Amino acid sequence: MDTHVGSVDGPSPAAVNGAVGCPASAPGCPIMSSHPVVSAGEASLGRHLARRLVQVGVSDVFAVPGDFNLTLLDHLVDEPGLRLIGCCNELNAGYAADGYARARGVGACAVTFTVGGLSVLNAIAGAYSENLPVICIAGGPNSNDYGTNRILHHTIGIPDFSQELRCFQTVTCHQAVVTNLDDAHEQIDTAIATALRESKPVYLSISCNLPGLPHPTFTRDPVPFFLAPRMSNKMGLEAAVEATVEFLNKAVKPVLVAGPKLRVAKAGKAFVDLVDASGYAYAIMPSAKGFVPETHPHFLGTYWGAVSTAFCAEIVESADAYLFAGPIFNDYSSVGYSFLLKKDKAIIVQPERVIVGNGPAFGCVMMKEYLSALAKRVQKNNTAYENYKRIFVPEGHPLKGEANEPLRVNVLFKHIQDMLTGDSAVLAETGDSWFNCQKLKLPEGCGYEFQMQYGSIGWSVGALLGYAQGASDKRVIACIGDGSFQVTAQDVSTMLRCEQNSIIFLINNGGYTIEVEIHDGPYNVIKNWNYTALVEAIHNGEGKCWTAKVKCEEELTAAIETALGEKKDSLCFIEVIAHKDDTSKELLEWGSRVSAANSRPPNPQ
Repeated sequence: MDTHVGSVDGPSPAAVNGAVGCPASAPGCPIMSSHPVVSAGEASLGRHLARRLVQVGVSDVFAVPGDFNLTLLDHLVDEPGLRLIGCCNELNAGYAADGYARARGVGACAVTFTVGGLSVLNAIAGAYSENLPVICIAGGPNSNDYGTNRILHHTIGIPDFSQELRCFQTVTCHQAVVTNLDDAHEQIDTAIATALRESKPVYLSISCNLPGLPHPTFTRDPVPFFLAPRMSNKMGLEAAVEATVEFLNKAVKPVLVAGPKLRVAKAGKAFVDLVDASGYAYAIMPSAKGFVPETHPHFLGTYWGAVSTAFCAEIVESADAYLFAGPIFNDYSSVGYSFLLKKDKAIIVQPERVIVGNGPAFGCVMMKEYLSALAKRVQKNNTAYENYKRIFVPEGHPLKGEANEPLRVNVLFKHIQDMLTGDSAVLAETGDSWFNCQKLKLPEGCGYEFQMQYGSIGWSVGALLGYAQGASDKRVIACIGDGSFQVTAQDVSTMLRCEQNSIIFLINNGGYTIEVEIHDGPYNVIKNWNYTALVEAIHNGEGKCWTAKVKCEEELTAAIETALGEKKDSLCFIEVIAHKDDTSKELLEWGSRVSAANSRPPNPQ
C-alpha cells in the first residue's frame, strides 16, 4: 500500500541504503570504496554538496540566485544527477521544496544570504510544522569577512552576520555555518543526516568563496555518514503492547484513528495491518488524509469533531476505547477545542511514545514496530463497524442545476471527484478547499496533500510546483482560492518552464472566504483579477498551457473534458466563478467554532 507518493511508508533513500551517500543503484553498500578518485576540478565543496544531495534522493533543487550563492549554484548546475530549478521568489522556492519533500521524502532549496534567507523563512517554518526534511542552503558571506567588523550588503547594516542563523534556529532542527574547508564535509553530512533522521528542515550556510575550492576530504567520496535505524527498547515495546492489548481487549466497541505523524513514523502499512487484524472501524484525522487507504471496507471517513464525515464522529466519540496513531490536537483539528473525547478512553501513539489512557506511558517505542506487534496480539472486534453500518445513510448528491445556472461549488467538487484515479493527486490550498477536498473519496494510490498545521495562505502554488516535479508519475489537481493565488501566483511561470501538466482549479469567489467565516471585515475583500489572462500573459507563447473561465456546469464539463483529453500534456488553468457566499457547510460550522475559541475573554486574574 503506497497511497502517498514516496513518503508515508517508503523510507527515505538514505534509510533504504543504510547511510547517507549510498546511491540508489547500490542498495546496502556501507562504503563506496569502488568509486574512482574524482578529478581536481570535481574535488570541491560545491560538487561534494551536489553529490550528497543526489545520493539521498534529491534530483531537483529550487533556487533563487543572489551574489552570495552564485558560485555554489554553478556547482549544482554541473552535477549530472541534479536539476536546478529557478523560482520567481524565495518563498515559493521554499514552498516548492516542501512539496517536493512530500513526494520524494526529502527536498532542498538554495537562496542568498539574509535577504533571501529571511524571505524563505516562512516556508521553512511551514515545513517544520509538517515534519518535512527540507535542506535549506544559503550562500553566506566571504569567510574572510567574519569577525572583521565590516558591514555587508543584504544585511540590516550592522557588522553581525548571525541574524539569519538566529532566525533559522527556531524553525530548523539543525544549523551549520561552513566558513572553512577542514570540517566542511562533516558539517554537510551531519546536516543532511539530521534532516533525514529528524524529518525536519535544516539550515546550511556556505561561505561564498568556498564552493569552488578543493580539499583532500573531497578527492574521494568520504565514508558515508551512517544513519542507524531507530529501534524500540524491547522491554518498553513489550510492556506497551501488553498494556494496550489489555486496554483494547476489554473494550466493547474500540476504534482506530490515523493521525498526520504516520508520515514521520512511516507506519501507514502497519496501521492498515492492525485494521485488518483487529476488525476495528477506523477513521482519519483531516491532516492524515491520503496516508491510509479510503477504499478499505472498515473506513469511516474523516474524524474532525463537529465537521466530521457523516456518522463518523458519532462512532468515534461513542467508542469506549480509541487508539490515535500520530495525532496532532490543535484548535483547528479539534474545531475550536470542541472534541468530545475522554483521555481515559484514549491510547495516544506518537512516533516514539505510547500513552495508554490515564495510565502508563512508554518511551523509546517506535510506532511502526508497536503497531505491527499489536496486530499480532489484539482480539478481533468489529462491533464499532457493525454499529456504523446500522446507522449509515448514503449521502445525497448536489441538486441538478438548471441550464446555464451559476455554478455551485458542490457541483464543482462532484466533477473533481469523477476525475480522480490512482494516477492523480490532490493538493488543497488553505481555505474552503480544505473542507471540500476532505470530502473527496480517494481511489487507491491517489495522493493528497495540504498544510493544516501551519495553514499558510499561498502555500499551494509553490508546493504544487515541487510536488508535481517530485511525483512526475502523477497528474496533480490543485484547488486554489483567488485570495491565496494572489499571494504566490508568479511560479506558474516555473511550472511552464518545467513542462508540468497539473490542473489548477482557481476558485474565484472574491476574497478570503475562510477568514470571512471566522470574522468578516472589509480586509477580506480583494481586487478581482482576470486570472486566465494573467496566466496567458505568464505563458507568453512558451510551453504548453491552456486556460478556461467557467461560470456554469456545462462550461465546467467541457473544460474538464478538454483538460483530460486534448490538453492532457499541458498545464491547465480553469478559473471557476463562484458566489462569494457559496461555502461548504463544514466551513460555516468550523468558522463559527474557531471564532468562538479565538474570542474567549481573558481568564480572571
